[in-house]
Amino acid sequence: MTQSVDRVVLPPAFPDHTQLPESDGTFVKNFQEHPQSLILTDSLGQILQQRHPDGQYAIGQDCGIYWRETEPAEKGAEAPDWFYVPNVPPNIDAQIRRSYVLWREHIAPLIALEFASGNGDEERDRTPLSRTDEGVVTKPGKFWVYEQVMRIPYYGIYEINSGRLEVYRLMEGYYQLLELNQRGHFPIASLGVELGLWQGSYQNQTMLWLRWWDEEGNLLLIGDERAELERLRGEQQRERAESAEQARQAEFQARRDAIPRLLGMGLSVEQVAEALSLSVEEVRDNAGE
Repeated sequence: MTQSVDRVVLPPAFPDHTQLPESDGTFVKNFQEHPQSLILTDSLGQILQQRHPDGQYAIGQDCGIYWRETEPAEKGAEAPDWFYVPNVPPNIDAQIRRSYVLWREHIAPLIALEFASGNGDEERDRTPLSRTDEGVVTKPGKFWVYEQVMRIPYYGIYEINSGRLEVYRLMEGYYQLLELNQRGHFPIASLGVELGLWQGSYQNQTMLWLRWWDEEGNLLLIGDERAELERLRGEQQRERAESAEQARQAEFQARRDAIPRLLGMGLSVEQVAEALSLSVEEVRDNAGE
């Protein structure tokens, strides 16, 4: 007797970063958003080179982090304005990342930052994911997703209009608001840096910017600032060298000027040469001055 076997239909494999949308179609919210991301990435470079000499880390700027498979796909992603993921390759199979797919890589970002154009309500939204009996899904809030699903250790919210910065740290499963240290910065201990606000000009915009400092309170510089600092150091070295040469020439001239006076006192050429640390030839050449 022949028995029939029901055909097993396997669910489709989860898509990867090349199969998922790299944008949800929304505009960048303000003109500060891109330069703000750049100044954070540029200034953190030296720290990341020390921590990842193998280059295994990724930085996302307004890129989607996929945490849930949905239809349409972009509804299952959140896109922090800036985030850093340690110990993952910057590219995948020699391809530039289009998004970060959490269900494939399983390593959460260490820190995510949001630049709020409004009052920060969207960035502080703690609405949990839920489904009604009718199957209607409630869209979860960013705060809840970062805290309860992605479990990102540090989460910062910067309200651009008010200049207010909040940084949360994941402790015992929930975000706790960090306190400022004595320098007015938020310590990001796991990265060995501090995060704070800096008033200055960058890319033709003068305003408050998010910046990094090291644990001793030294501002982490961007490329242009490092180049300017090296230029100033070079000028100072040249000035010191020129001053030293001028002093040497002035001292040598003073010794030569003393030769006729000492010879007039009756000292021999040899005595004058010894007294002034000059050669006999130098004394003779300058005897008539």
